[in-house]
Amino acid sequence: MILGIETSCDETAAALVTPGGEIRASVVSSQADLHARFGGVVPEVASRRHLELVMPVLRQALAEADATLDDVETVAVTQGPGLVGALLVGLSAAKALAWARRLPLVPVDHLHGHVASLWLGDDPVEPPFLCLLASGGHTLLLDVRAHDRYDVLGTSIDDAAGEAFDKGARLLGLGYPGGAELDRLAQEGDPDAYRFPVARVGELDFSFSGVKTALLYAVRDLGDEAEARRADLAASYQRALVRALVGRAQEAAERTGHDTIAVVGGVAANSELRASLPGARFAPLRLCTDNAAMIASAGRYGRPLAYPRYLDLDAYASRS
Repeated sequence: MILGIETSCDETAAALVTPGGEIRASVVSSQADLHARFGGVVPEVASRRHLELVMPVLRQALAEADATLDDVETVAVTQGPGLVGALLVGLSAAKALAWARRLPLVPVDHLHGHVASLWLGDDPVEPPFLCLLASGGHTLLLDVRAHDRYDVLGTSIDDAAGEAFDKGARLLGLGYPGGAELDRLAQEGDPDAYRFPVARVGELDFSFSGVKTALLYAVRDLGDEAEARRADLAASYQRALVRALVGRAQEAAERTGHDTIAVVGGVAANSELRASLPGARFAPLRLCTDNAAMIASAGRYGRPLAYPRYLDLDAYASRS
């Protein structure tokens, strides 16, 4: 089996996946409650919590798979992008396990991991296809040509889609993480109550800072009435974000000639986005947010480094 380890942000995760894509175990320990009091992830707090959780999560994954380290043939770990301190915890744990057992190690790009979530289970999405990756840290349109290769067609020039959802939720006084809370509140409101514009930039790029500012001004203008109109504000704001994502994805699919649109990342769990792309292939809900099963899946197609060539690997914060 392939052991996957993921610690790029505020989820500590370990998973065991077979070479055929069967998930034998996937354990995720979220730090959302820990960071809620700060309204967002605090990098140093996240790193220290990863240190406490990485081995218990690993032991639980082995137990759920009814396996031992003797059953592990390859270790796959997120190398970046993400919070460097958090990444180093997972990378160090993966190096230690691989070195101690003389196993190969596959460093995985976190974004490739999200795409690789589509290749798990009984009905994988086979390349080529157009992929919309929308998460808290990234928004990308990808031309996926093979299991180990994709070209970036468009990206966000400012806020990521998930970040825009979270910041909008904060403006409406919702809890952290805000994306799911905003989605729930929006189902009670009228999406046509307000019209929030989303800027069109570049060929296939995204920009979400303007719509966030428009929501801020709407809340300020409403004053005391904003509390009573929160559901309408949430529904209208969500509609604007989803329309931008769907429009760009459909445009990219037409340009590339792909018949299949796939959606991955935390925003792929959004109910309106799923309803607005009924023919698209979405990552399973449990694999939308950060997890180690997707990292192990990417490890199936990555280039393994033989012992001990991986000992000098370093984490990276961004793809640039």
